[in-house]
Amino acid sequence: MLQSNFISKAPCPSCRSNGEDKTGDNLAVYDDGHGYCFKCGHIERDGGATPPPIENMGRSQKTRGLEMSGTSGPIKDRNISQRIVEKFGVTLEDDKHHYPYHDKDTGNLVGTKVRNVASKDFYTTGTLENTGLFGMSQWASGGKFITVTEGELDALAVAEMFDGKWPVVSIKRGAAAAAKDIKENLEWLETFDKVVICFDNDAAGQKAADEVVSLFSPNKAKVVRLPMKDAADMLTAGRVQEFVKCWWDAKEYKPAGVVSLSDEVCWDAFVTRGKAEIIPFPSTFGTLNKMMNGGMAAGEVTVIGALTSVGKTTFVTNLLYGMYKETNRRIGAVFLEASIGEITENVVGVVGGTNIKVIPEEERDYSSYRPHYEELQETDRIHLDDHAGASDIEDLFSRMRYLIKGMDCDVIILDPLQAAVQSNENGMIDSFMDRCLKLAKETNAAIIIVSHLRKPSVKDPHDVNEYDMKGSGSINQIAFNTILLSRDKMSEDDYARNCTKVQLVKCRRTGRTGHAGWLYYEDDTSRMVAGVAPEIQEVAHEEF
Repeated sequence: MLQSNFISKAPCPSCRSNGEDKTGDNLAVYDDGHGYCFKCGHIERDGGATPPPIENMGRSQKTRGLEMSGTSGPIKDRNISQRIVEKFGVTLEDDKHHYPYHDKDTGNLVGTKVRNVASKDFYTTGTLENTGLFGMSQWASGGKFITVTEGELDALAVAEMFDGKWPVVSIKRGAAAAAKDIKENLEWLETFDKVVICFDNDAAGQKAADEVVSLFSPNKAKVVRLPMKDAADMLTAGRVQEFVKCWWDAKEYKPAGVVSLSDEVCWDAFVTRGKAEIIPFPSTFGTLNKMMNGGMAAGEVTVIGALTSVGKTTFVTNLLYGMYKETNRRIGAVFLEASIGEITENVVGVVGGTNIKVIPEEERDYSSYRPHYEELQETDRIHLDDHAGASDIEDLFSRMRYLIKGMDCDVIILDPLQAAVQSNENGMIDSFMDRCLKLAKETNAAIIIVSHLRKPSVKDPHDVNEYDMKGSGSINQIAFNTILLSRDKMSEDDYARNCTKVQLVKCRRTGRTGHAGWLYYEDDTSRMVAGVAPEIQEVAHEEF
């Protein structure tokens, strides 16, 4: 019989790489030069030396002469009877428990797991290769119920609490390798009507339980949630009836996101949605607020699309100004194609009602602009990202998150998307939009993204739609709201040339779409005010 003996505990390098095993005792070290972590399943080779490869030996060599050490008897400190111990073929020796493992093909005893009771360490004798779950050889296939535990002692405890009537087995390699153990024996487990997963009530055990239930056929697996660490502790504490209740109350597995309409969570979500915090658009922005039940909601992504030079940035600057004047929102703005000097010029100008950018430098009176800047200073509700050129996506998201979390911004404006993501190579735009959605949901911020449209093939400058988004269909697909802007910038009519058509082409909350009004750009004030259709203005002008 090949045997390795436990020597000591040591830090597990795999656990520590994940920030765990701070006590340095997860790795069990054995006298044959190897170590095994029963926390994560990591195998450590001492100095690169490989222990004798048991798996490469012939089957006759693996089984020849392997015998169980120790004798049968009750595990008194755990309230486990001799009858249950004998049923599973477990033997006791001094301060050790020997758990037998049998070859799935031959039924021969080929290995044991030995538990040092005092230290709770394990080592193996023989091999666990091609063995089934612990206890599997004691039960015929098929039946009403089978319980799967995380450890051998828990399997004995469950069997004791159910008087040995129903099949109980245990995975053999701990929570970290639970999915592998289940997959290797899935066909056999599937012969039972119900599979009850009863893993440890700790982070590793519950994570493993959630992973393995998805491996089974629909409505096959259930998960037990215990008030104590494990089944063995429940039996030791004498809480048998409580365990039985937990076992019967085990919940059937449902994939993440699948709920029944009868679940109260659906009603709660409905009410929460109805009470979503609404962030209105400026009152001058046509009928957007009416069509969207007050505006955009916190946690939503809104896309504003327009062709080049139509006035997206002007629209967004006026949007920022309107929110600043009509709400108490804190706004974070990321203008990727403008410096903070240019942004400040635009915002100060629209606040003061002056188109500063058309005034030659030598004619500017900065002292007249200063009070408007000081007004912005005093309220301190507009925060800019001084990106200083091209921005790395990871760094960009880090700064957007800081604007929300660190500066308490309710609204984030990103202008334009295409400056952040140059192309959709490898799904870059898709990934970016998905991350924006997750950031909005996580932080409950409203995120507004400005996007370029492709140049349309039609002559009508107002004939644009959501399918003209430049880069990817995911831009409109992921957005909760999509607003399109269009302007006949080459019109010979002054009013028409400065009049922007606003269309709501998507609003997930209300489902309303259509024409939302006109905005007229006042060149002397740099503000966008409510307008009318150019043809109506032309008729009114002629009549006047």
